[in-house]
Amino acid sequence: MTIKRIDVSTRMSQLVIHGDTVYTAGQVAQKAQGESITKQTQNILGQIDTLLSQAGTDKTKLLSATIWLSSIDYYDEMNTVWDAWVEPGNAPARACVEAKLAAPQFDVEIAVVAAV
Repeated sequence: MTIKRIDVSTRMSQLVIHGDTVYTAGQVAQKAQGESITKQTQNILGQIDTLLSQAGTDKTKLLSATIWLSSIDYYDEMNTVWDAWVEPGNAPARACVEAKLAAPQFDVEIAVVAAV
């Protein structure tokens, strides 16, 4: 089975396709750094939509998601955006945890796995 990598750097690939499964790297809000959780989450989900499209799939085929928040106090605000984005009846298996993220301007990071 082949492995296809998209947007590859020395450290990681933003997207990996193996067989009928797509894996994204953890996405942070590159265009909403330091902004509200709402704006950061919207930016990240837009990036995920773009990555999934590049792989020939979309959010209706999500299998799992992992969400990291710099503070669990942001849980409800992030979920407001998440719930509006996820297609009804297609919610993935999901974990959401509080974690120290790689840079202080980011308060949320999301990685997903989807079927092609």
